[in-house]
Amino acid sequence: MEPVKLVSWNVNGLRAVAGKGFAQIFDELDADCVCLQETKLQKGQISSVAIMDARSIAATAANKGYLT
Repeated sequence: MEPVKLVSWNVNGLRAVAGKGFAQIFDELDADCVCLQETKLQKGQISSVAIMDARSIAATAANKGYLT
Protein backbone atom coordinates (compact mmCIF):
# COMPACT_ATOMS: atom_id res chain seq x y z
CA MET A 1 0.00 0.00 0.00
CA GLU A 2 1.31 3.46 -0.92
CA PRO A 3 1.46 6.14 1.77
CA VAL A 4 -1.01 9.02 1.50
CA LYS A 5 0.32 12.57 1.70
CA LEU A 6 -2.06 14.84 3.64
CA VAL A 7 -1.28 18.54 4.08
CA SER A 8 -3.13 20.85 6.47
CA TRP A 9 -2.41 24.54 5.83
CA ASN A 10 -3.73 27.58 7.69
CA VAL A 11 -3.55 30.09 4.82
CA ASN A 12 -5.01 33.02 6.81
CA GLY A 13 -6.70 34.41 3.70
CA LEU A 14 -6.66 32.46 0.45
CA ARG A 15 -6.98 35.51 -1.78
CA ALA A 16 -3.90 37.03 -0.11
CA VAL A 17 -1.72 33.93 -0.56
CA ALA A 18 -2.91 33.51 -4.15
CA GLY A 19 -0.70 36.43 -5.11
CA LYS A 20 2.27 35.11 -3.14
CA GLY A 21 3.07 31.93 -5.06
CA PHE A 22 0.22 29.76 -3.76
CA ALA A 23 -0.25 27.96 -7.09
CA GLN A 24 3.42 26.99 -7.30
CA ILE A 25 3.55 25.86 -3.67
CA PHE A 26 0.31 23.90 -4.13
CA ASP A 27 1.84 22.08 -7.11
CA GLU A 28 5.14 21.44 -5.29
CA LEU A 29 3.32 19.90 -2.32
CA ASP A 30 2.10 17.11 -4.62
CA ALA A 31 -0.28 16.04 -1.87
CA ASP A 32 -3.13 13.58 -2.17
CA CYS A 33 -5.28 15.78 0.05
CA VAL A 34 -4.83 19.44 1.04
CA CYS A 35 -6.97 20.94 3.81
CA LEU A 36 -7.03 24.73 3.93
CA GLN A 37 -8.13 26.61 7.03
CA GLU A 38 -9.01 30.28 7.46
CA THR A 39 -9.54 30.85 3.75
CA LYS A 40 -11.69 33.87 4.64
CA LEU A 41 -13.78 33.40 1.52
CA GLN A 42 -17.47 33.96 1.14
CA LYS A 43 -19.60 32.07 -1.38
CA GLY A 44 -18.88 33.26 -4.89
CA GLN A 45 -15.34 34.49 -4.16
CA ILE A 46 -13.63 31.19 -4.92
CA SER A 47 -13.83 31.84 -8.66
CA SER A 48 -11.22 34.58 -8.20
CA VAL A 49 -8.69 32.04 -6.91
CA ALA A 50 -7.30 29.34 -9.18
CA ILE A 51 -6.92 26.05 -7.34
CA MET A 52 -5.71 24.01 -10.28
CA ASP A 53 -7.77 20.95 -11.19
CA ALA A 54 -8.54 20.17 -7.57
CA ARG A 55 -11.89 18.99 -6.30
CA SER A 56 -13.00 21.21 -3.46
CA ILE A 57 -15.38 20.86 -0.57
CA ALA A 58 -16.12 23.95 1.50
CA ALA A 59 -17.74 24.54 4.85
CA THR A 60 -18.88 28.14 5.06
CA ALA A 61 -20.49 30.09 7.84
CA ALA A 62 -23.86 31.79 7.55
CA ASN A 63 -22.31 34.97 8.96
CA LYS A 64 -18.87 36.27 8.08
CA GLY A 65 -16.27 35.40 10.73
CA TYR A 66 -18.28 32.60 12.35
CA LEU A 67 -18.10 28.82 12.19
CA THR A 68 -20.88 26.89 10.52
